[in-house]
Amino acid sequence: MNNFFKKSKIFILLIILLCLYIFLSAYSYVNLISNDLRNNVFRLHVIANSNSEEDQNLKYVVRDNLIKYMNSICDNISSKEEAIKIVSSHLTDFTNIANKTIKESGFSYNANVEIGNFNFPTKTYADISFPSGYYDALKVKIGKAEGQNWWCVLYPALCFVDVTSGFVPKESKEELENNLTSEEYQLISEKNNPTINFKFKLIEFFTQKNLITAKNQ
Repeated sequence: MNNFFKKSKIFILLIILLCLYIFLSAYSYVNLISNDLRNNVFRLHVIANSNSEEDQNLKYVVRDNLIKYMNSICDNISSKEEAIKIVSSHLTDFTNIANKTIKESGFSYNANVEIGNFNFPTKTYADISFPSGYYDALKVKIGKAEGQNWWCVLYPALCFVDVTSGFVPKESKEELENNLTSEEYQLISEKNNPTINFKFKLIEFFTQKNLITAKNQ
């Protein structure tokens, strides 16, 4: 009987160690992939004054004008760092464009524009999906900024003014693919692969756990 209990304890210990190994391996994998994704994209976050139809429409007009300006000054950039540097040097221009658009649309709000590291939910752009987490971004808050948000990726240029077109430009995909490992690119682009989908869900799970832990600290 004692021998049976000893073997049972050893078996249980091995199971615990195996589970711990799997957990740590998964956690390390998620951190590696998440960090690479965050380090290679620069996003845009526009928050409307409210959820009224007028304010939501205004949000899209402001978005379109900012994206057009971004495309005009960042035509040949080759890295996220370069994109942030250029946007930082033109931050006043982005603010002026947002405020001008708001005034020309008949509103009296002001826009607050800043660059920072912000929390984003899981977001899909046509056939490209990014897991939730903290990303560097250009944030535009219109008026009270109490309305629904709009997100996209400024670099690589996954933002497209015609959001109804339903596709990401080939050049943007190539730029993104060049900055990521094949594994990372598969994770955000291959939606019909069960193994890839499982890994994507794994990243979301650990990311959400990290966010909850950070909020409770």
